[in-house]
Amino acid sequence: MAEPQPHQGAFAPARRARSMLTRVPVWMWRMFMHTISKVEVRTLNSEPITDVRYWHDIDFVGDHIHWHLLDVMAPPNTSGEEALHPLPVYVYFHGGGWTSGDKASLTKYCAGQAASGVVVVNVNYRMAPNFHLGHVLEDANAALVWVEDHIDHFNGDRERIVLGGDSAGGQISALMAAATIRSELAEHYHLHSALQPNQLRGLVQHCSIVDFSVFFDKGFVMSLNFIRMLLPQGDDAASRRKNKHLHVRHHLLREAAHYMSPIEWLDSRCPPVFVTTSERDFFYDSNMNFIKTLSEQGVPVDSMVYSWGSSNTEHTWQQNFRYPESQEVYRRLESFITRVTVPA
Repeated sequence: MAEPQPHQGAFAPARRARSMLTRVPVWMWRMFMHTISKVEVRTLNSEPITDVRYWHDIDFVGDHIHWHLLDVMAPPNTSGEEALHPLPVYVYFHGGGWTSGDKASLTKYCAGQAASGVVVVNVNYRMAPNFHLGHVLEDANAALVWVEDHIDHFNGDRERIVLGGDSAGGQISALMAAATIRSELAEHYHLHSALQPNQLRGLVQHCSIVDFSVFFDKGFVMSLNFIRMLLPQGDDAASRRKNKHLHVRHHLLREAAHYMSPIEWLDSRCPPVFVTTSERDFFYDSNMNFIKTLSEQGVPVDSMVYSWGSSNTEHTWQQNFRYPESQEVYRRLESFITRVTVPA
């Protein structure tokens, strides 16, 4: 793991300028993400990978809406006489601050993993502010139910599953892992977990929002309205009406964030984790806290942490195949998945 550099030195002025981007409201984040989304789909998927098989837009719920579609990508020899032994399955959730993003922007990233010998499932889900976090996790669980029921048709091994995601998608995958091993979290979200703990072999986190305590840090990039947005409609409004005192509302918001924060739920039963982040990542502190907490609990953590001097490592740089840092992530990710999914 690259050692994080101290917050001093030649890049300090750049850090100070960057620190001005604080408490971004939900509407501004959505506007920015929607502006870049079409560009991302085009640029991140240029020079498509042709030596894998693609199944696009599979309806995993059955209601024919865009949010409930997933893609499957697999090596070419996954059916008929050419089929090898069942392959590990990597289920991926895109980021976008819970309000935007789409599986389409991750097509090449996922295809690259499929080319390494993995069956990859790239998932869409309902998003805020029209839907709350309970809906998001319901969709994630429904996608895993689909994997449980159908992945063998793509030569995937349902007994060797790795969950992953970037940014908000990382939080979703980590909460699903936590709900698999913590029944009280699953019950909070009214989920009947699709997976058994022994099926979950690993967890991949790229620049993920895994520690919600950072939302309460002075100067954090996202406003507290992101937490309010993830609550069921009316919950926070009712809390504000009942509690006139700001410190009481703040305390109640922290209590709500507890159920959104994977770091507070994953324990020694967590499968091995692969974390990639950098000092340029908005959620660097969140990821470093996550690495430290899991390591202290004895969870095997493989991490790649780039310093501020690595200019290509802005938030979710892993999606851009052109960067040498991304290529290194892919190599380490392939090694990680191979290692944690060795057949029992």
